[in-house]
Amino acid sequence: MNKDCLKVKIVNKSENNLPEYQTENSAGLDLRANLENPVILKPLERALIPTGLFIELPIGYEAQIRPRSGLAIKNGITVLNSPGTIDSDYRGEIQVILINISSIDYTVKSGERICQMIISKHEKAQWINVSEIEITSRGTGGFGHTGK
Repeated sequence: MNKDCLKVKIVNKSENNLPEYQTENSAGLDLRANLENPVILKPLERALIPTGLFIELPIGYEAQIRPRSGLAIKNGITVLNSPGTIDSDYRGEIQVILINISSIDYTVKSGERICQMIISKHEKAQWINVSEIEITSRGTGGFGHTGK
């Protein structure tokens, strides 16, 4: 791992290895389920899946929880509130809301890779109350406007 990488403190209360990048240039770290018993997700059912991980992000950073594309295309399993945000002041266990959008049951097993986590720097915004904002060529067009 590059010595210039962001250092993040982590407590691992699972039996799984620490999250890891699957390739040298991957943006996301795979997170694994930490379950005493498998969880069966019926079609359109959702469940909160624990990971056994607790992190301490530096101020100015967030972790985003995103679906794994392979799990989505092969099994119809995705992250419900995608992307989920973990703030730098959160100290609880990372848990993931999975949903089954397929037509068949899916069993989540302990140790299974269930999502990706992206660590990102973010900015804070300060509102400046004005009476007008700049007009652009796009204007108020939205929700499919650019796909004419």
